[in-house]
Amino acid sequence: MSGFRRGVRLGIDVGRARVGVARCDPDGMLAVPVETVPRGESSIDRILEIAGDLDLLEFVVGLPVNMRGDDTASTTDAREFAATLQQRSGVPVRLVDERLSTVSAHAALRSSGRSQKKSRSIVDQVAAVVLLQQAIDTEKSTGNPAGAIIPVDEEPA
Repeated sequence: MSGFRRGVRLGIDVGRARVGVARCDPDGMLAVPVETVPRGESSIDRILEIAGDLDLLEFVVGLPVNMRGDDTASTTDAREFAATLQQRSGVPVRLVDERLSTVSAHAALRSSGRSQKKSRSIVDQVAAVVLLQQAIDTEKSTGNPAGAIIPVDEEPA
């Protein structure tokens, strides 16, 4: 684990209707699902409540780029959500490429015998687990954190 930064991280999968939340232990041994938060005006409030008792190193927010790596409307939405989360929490936010995390989540749920309809309520949590685990694994194997940190504004917005 050379170069791995010890600390709890929350993985966030931002969707138009729901936000999946996952977390890992300080040693990054395992990412686990936490909650699916309905998307709306109180989404960030709920995520901050979840984070409240944790000594977070950072939030890891999935960046939904297309297969060529280009931004989409969802990418812009995730960037705005992440920036607001960083401003309101004061905790660093790292944006990581989440291509195929939802597809991987659906595949994992299907292989466990759950139908897509039965999985709807938890697929966002599983996608958050996938993107957080990928970020942890990347940092452990390379010694460098995955993705890019959102710069902290010098003056609050």
